[in-house]
Amino acid sequence: MKANVLEAPDKPITWKEVEKPTLAAGEVLVKIKTAGLNRRDYWISIGKYAGLKYPIILGSDGAGTVAEVGEGVDTSWLNKEVIINPSNNWGEDENYQGKDFKILGLPEDGTFAEYVKTRAEYLYNKPAYLNWEQAAAFPLAGLTAFRALFTKGRAKKGDTVLISGVGGGTGAFALQWAVAAGCKVFVTSGSNDKIERARQMGAQAGVNYKAQDWAEELQYLSGGFDVIIDSALGAGFAKFADLAKPGGRIVFFGATAGDMPAIPGRKIYWKQLQILGTTMGTKKDFETMLAFMDEHQIVPTIDEVFPLAEAVKAIEKMKTSSQFGNIVLKA
Repeated sequence: MKANVLEAPDKPITWKEVEKPTLAAGEVLVKIKTAGLNRRDYWISIGKYAGLKYPIILGSDGAGTVAEVGEGVDTSWLNKEVIINPSNNWGEDENYQGKDFKILGLPEDGTFAEYVKTRAEYLYNKPAYLNWEQAAAFPLAGLTAFRALFTKGRAKKGDTVLISGVGGGTGAFALQWAVAAGCKVFVTSGSNDKIERARQMGAQAGVNYKAQDWAEELQYLSGGFDVIIDSALGAGFAKFADLAKPGGRIVFFGATAGDMPAIPGRKIYWKQLQILGTTMGTKKDFETMLAFMDEHQIVPTIDEVFPLAEAVKAIEKMKTSSQFGNIVLKA
């Protein structure tokens, strides 16, 4: 089979012939129709991610058909159209992932290939109302945003929610989840075009975080937030203590803008705020997300589709952060 292989961070990803995976008991082989990109793939490609190993086939998100099943797997899976849950070996406690937790695409080979292997327990039927591109776009980013918003942030109908940095895949999903749940949603972005896109998708308003008074403007527009979702940290994170309503939850799942800044501790305890970290999600989170998507018929936002053999071009676009929504590879 052919796959996009990363030999080292100082070498380009190459589309080359590799051995097809062999299956152990409980595993399946999925013929990839489409694969979704995530920011994780970009960080791995430049060598800035924990647990790096080479060579590696990137890709956490994938949709396709089951081509082979290993010993002990129900043969009824054969030829079924499926999606893959990339959050593997969560562990026994739903509050945090265990020591054996891993994400498809590192340390094990991922979906940027003609075939990928995974355990049968991580297979789900492809949502019938989604096309192949849409089906590959949501598992990792959608799950991350879903857990952040609902499991950790406990967002509910009528809550006022801030999505900080709305343009990427997780931000776009957080927006879609919150709007579908009946929340009043506000966004930030460094792009006025992305803010306008978010408004078209149901956001009440948005503010460009490059403006000096962005936090004050958000406070004026919204009156404060019950839930704040962030993926960047950095200096602007300190403003969230002012923007959060009493009892508010500030949830983050990334640190692309740097570490957490000094935070006004008195405001945290006096307003009874919670600052919550989160990563990926449990099997229960994934299945609840699928049911939520089906109930509201939520369709992932696709920015651009590239041929499967052109992962290099797709990751290069992600580097610029110019996309709104998800980038997908198609076989």
